[in-house]
Amino acid sequence: MHSVVSRSLKVFTTTLAAALLALSTPALAAAAPPQTACANRQVPPPPVDTSEKPAPGSQVPAPPAVPAVPAGGPRMAECGLVTPNGALNPPDGNTAASWLVQDLDTGAVIAAKDPHARQRPASLIKTLLALVVVDELKPEQVIVASKEDAEQECTCVGLVAGGQYTVDQLLHGLLMHSGNDAAHAVATALGGDAAAVAKMNATAAKIGALDTRAATPSGLDGPGMSTSAYDLSLIFHYAMKQPEFAKVVATKNFELPPAGGKPAVPVLNDNKLLGVYPGFLGGKTGFTNDARHTYVGAAERKGKRLPVVMVRAEQKPTKVVDQAAKLLDYGFALEDDRAEPVGQITYQAPGATSENGDSSALGDNGTGNSGTSSAAAAAKADPFGVTGWIITLVVFLIIVGGFVVGHARRKAAN
Repeated sequence: MHSVVSRSLKVFTTTLAAALLALSTPALAAAAPPQTACANRQVPPPPVDTSEKPAPGSQVPAPPAVPAVPAGGPRMAECGLVTPNGALNPPDGNTAASWLVQDLDTGAVIAAKDPHARQRPASLIKTLLALVVVDELKPEQVIVASKEDAEQECTCVGLVAGGQYTVDQLLHGLLMHSGNDAAHAVATALGGDAAAVAKMNATAAKIGALDTRAATPSGLDGPGMSTSAYDLSLIFHYAMKQPEFAKVVATKNFELPPAGGKPAVPVLNDNKLLGVYPGFLGGKTGFTNDARHTYVGAAERKGKRLPVVMVRAEQKPTKVVDQAAKLLDYGFALEDDRAEPVGQITYQAPGATSENGDSSALGDNGTGNSGTSSAAAAAKADPFGVTGWIITLVVFLIIVGGFVVGHARRKAAN
């Protein structure tokens, strides 16, 4: 009798342990932090100068937290090339540390390289500033340029102290020629540099740009400045939904009015693909010593609109705009082949809730691309949860085990 009961208990214990292991393994795997050697997962590369040295008495802010679930899908956590299965590699000669090509209408990520690595945006952060301007300032509002505006560290569009400019005119100078003087003027209208930066960071958080922290309105390097190719793609995707922004970045020539006895100032769009690359829709360029060259530009072909973002790129062996053009060609070729997307641009931030209380749809000015994380989708699909199923199985096996042991004892007694 003893041996029969022992064998029954052994079988029961082994079965219970195997079942618990089978159920708990996925949960443990999901909870375990990703094992990765990705460079710059938390912070950009070290600065090469003193531009990010904090003011006396201040400290460099802690880096933005790295989300447990990568925005855009699991493949967006990969470090190197992220391309569709079976797709050809991107063209040679690309110098960007990170890049991303997406579909501007669907938000599908077509291909990327180290999309969530933390980098510096340089003047691409002006896209985020422009979003705040479009949201808070009326285009016809008049701003009087100050001496401080006119004396900003350039690139500058040529504001004259005492000159009167509309917000629309300053937005053209900001985005077409990357004017730091225009950036300072609109930042002052938003409450000053600190207030403008706070509003920029609030906008980034609202739309789910979790790698991004603006440190200056213009994109000049500052303590804690951070973004990623994914975030800049998300911000540009969001910005191109705003008609005022899309119109300005597609403008090739503009003119600021005469001021202070000086003649009108011609403004030329510094994005060299505009008017050269077929179907080009506009974009933005940037450079600082720490960020190196940054770029975003979009084009339309056969009804598809694709933007490319490049960060920490170099002008050799070929110009950054030529490298960008090749990536756009590559993206259109993948679209022609109907390649499977590798990710998805979404506007979902953790805990973000719309006005009606629905956390699955973040209010985004009518973009219609709310997105939900894979973790949230899984939780919604299985509200009972892994723990609930484990408890249920344990109770079931205990009941079955009781019957097995009881049956064994009765059989042994007979």
